[in-house]
Amino acid sequence: MTDEASQPPLGWRYCGNQIKLWRTGAGFTREELAKEAGYGYATIESMELGRRRPTERVLQIADEMFGARGKLLAGKEYLQPESVVPVRTQEYMRYEAKAVAVSTYRPLTFPGLLQTEETMRTMFATRWPPLDDESIDELVAVRLARQPLLQKPTTSFNFIIQEAVLHHQLAGAEAHRRQLRRLLEVGAQRNVNVQVMETGGCHSGLSGSFSLLDLPDHDRLAYVEGQLVQLLYGSAEQVSLLSQRFAAIAGQALRPKESAEIISRLAEAL
Repeated sequence: MTDEASQPPLGWRYCGNQIKLWRTGAGFTREELAKEAGYGYATIESMELGRRRPTERVLQIADEMFGARGKLLAGKEYLQPESVVPVRTQEYMRYEAKAVAVSTYRPLTFPGLLQTEETMRTMFATRWPPLDDESIDELVAVRLARQPLLQKPTTSFNFIIQEAVLHHQLAGAEAHRRQLRRLLEVGAQRNVNVQVMETGGCHSGLSGSFSLLDLPDHDRLAYVEGQLVQLLYGSAEQVSLLSQRFAAIAGQALRPKESAEIISRLAEAL
C-alpha cells in the first residue's frame, strides 16, 4: 500500500525526516530529544516517521539542539494543521473513497455513511472529554463529505446494523424518525444493502464493529475502531478472518426487504 493517497500529509513526512537527519547528524538520540522537548519517545518517533504532525515546540527545540539556525523551525509554515480526525481514520477514508465495495457492521451506532447531520452532531456533542464547537463542526463536515460516495452506482455498500440501534433515540423522536427514514432512503438504492441483526441469541458479531474495503486492484483492507485505537489491517490472514466473520453475520441477519419492513414500522410508530 504505497499509494500517495494512503500516506500522512507530505509536509509531516518531510519535516519529520528533516528532524531525524539533523538529529543524527548532530549526534543526538531520540531519547535526548524527547527529554528536552518534554515528549515521550514514541511521540518523537511518530513525528520523525511522519505519522504525526511535528509540533512547533519540537521544531523549536530540535532547531536549537542541532544547530539548524532556523532551518527546522521554518518547516512549520508548510505543515497542515492537525485534524481532530485521527490519522488512521483519515487513511481509511482515503481508501474508502477508492473502494469498489464497502461492507460495514455496527452493533452500537448507525454507520457514519448513513447518519443524518442531527445524529452526527448529537453523537459528537456527547463525547467525553467534551469537544469544542470548532472540532464538532470539523467532524460533522468530514463525515458529511463522505456521504456522496453512496451515489457511485458502481460501488456496492453492505451495512449490517444491530436491531437495538434502531430503538435507541439519540436526539428525540422526530430526529430519530428522520434517521430511520434516511436508512430506508439509502437502502432503496440498487447499490446499497441494509440489513438488521435481530436482538437476542448468539451471533458472530458480538466482538464489535468493523468495516471491509475491496479496492480496484483486488487488495482488501479491514478497519477496526475502538475507544482509543483505530486499526487498519492489510494482511491476508487478518482480512480473511474478518471477511469470514462478516459473511457469517450477513447470513444470520435479516434480508434487506425484511430489514426495511422493520425500519419502516419503527419510523411510523414514532
